[in-house]
Amino acid sequence: MRFFYLPLVLSGLALSAAAQSTASYSVVAPPPASPTLLASAAEPIKTPAPTLGLLADRQPATSLLTPRRVSARKLDFSPSDKPSFIPVPVAFYQQETGFAVGAAILPVWRFGTDTTVRKSNARLLAWFSQKKQTTIQLTHTIFTPGEKFYFSGELSYYDLQFDYFGVGNNTRKSDKVQIQYPLFVFDEKALVRAAPNLFVGVRYRLTNLGDVKLQNSDRYNSTTNQPVVYNELANFRGLGEQRKGTISSGVGPSLLYDGRDNVLATYRGNFVDAHILFNGGALGSDYRFTRYQIDARHFNPLFGSNNTILALQFMGQYHSGDVPFRELGGMGGTLGGAIYNNAYLMRGIYEARFRDRQFTTVQAEIRQKLIWRFDIAAFIAAGQVGYDLNDYTFDGTKLAGGVGARFRFNRRDRLNIRLDYGVGSGGNSGIIFAVGEAF
Repeated sequence: MRFFYLPLVLSGLALSAAAQSTASYSVVAPPPASPTLLASAAEPIKTPAPTLGLLADRQPATSLLTPRRVSARKLDFSPSDKPSFIPVPVAFYQQETGFAVGAAILPVWRFGTDTTVRKSNARLLAWFSQKKQTTIQLTHTIFTPGEKFYFSGELSYYDLQFDYFGVGNNTRKSDKVQIQYPLFVFDEKALVRAAPNLFVGVRYRLTNLGDVKLQNSDRYNSTTNQPVVYNELANFRGLGEQRKGTISSGVGPSLLYDGRDNVLATYRGNFVDAHILFNGGALGSDYRFTRYQIDARHFNPLFGSNNTILALQFMGQYHSGDVPFRELGGMGGTLGGAIYNNAYLMRGIYEARFRDRQFTTVQAEIRQKLIWRFDIAAFIAAGQVGYDLNDYTFDGTKLAGGVGARFRFNRRDRLNIRLDYGVGSGGNSGIIFAVGEAF
């Protein structure tokens, strides 16, 4: 797993804590909103009435005992509504990348003054590493005034190194190789409100995969004596050479239902995101295939209070047609982005450790409030991949689970710092630092 979020978390925590600690109740200088990575669903906050203008704000006092009116022009936004554009430095080290530095910008804002409209947000993250690896990721979630329209997606460029184990539900750890490739992703869904909490529209996704290079190739005697799983990409499942890069381009209908009370740390409600993507030559895709995906989540308080929350998620990603290896469904997704709605799937399993045309997973989490701003969580997940759905077997089910701690540094928006430790099938385990809940 990739754990570069720890420095981002610590830096964001420090900046946010500084912003909150210096906040005052002065009319002249209300505090800025804390940064968030997802759209906020904070409780409605009354905003002050608009003023009549500069001259009206400067009415002189009629006597020494009658105080002058203090300018209220700076209360056009309440403290919770004031746009936030806080930059966050990023610095980290991991074996795959070496030392890396970068920055993140986390704007959060609301269109208009109607506090029933959920906040829009974006995240621009960029870092560059000692071993010539790069991530530039822009994700966004936008609610227009009145929530008449909803836009969500990402524009990203990655040039990263991964452990690759091949394809299938029974890949061996001994077959692991390290590969690196550049990847450009554009993913956007544009939806219109059809009913309360229900949006329908269209989604488009483009992935442009560059050359897939084998790392540490000097360990092998010749280009013909290379690892089996890497050589398989030369004619992957009869679809031709995929080590030289592929383009996937698909469009299709999208439906979203979001009835959560808060998108950052939900207490109650349901969430369903479903779409179909038709990839084909008419859209510039090298391969013709169709993706069917559904992400369903349910949240419910236990024992009559919000101190204990049960969170459930079902994720299914299914394909038909000629699917290139990079577009297969994969458990252990931790890179974020639009494809899995920023969810962390099967924590404890390495990124795409098991991948194939069909992918199904379920996970459950209990979130328990402790004291002050500290919470704990326990989670468990099960999943499986296969070429066809009838390849699923009970014995082939992969498991993952673990425990975690939470620190709520932004109480208003329920934004948590998360530290999870997970173990999973395939001989994997790891620690995950992140902002926000896993789903």
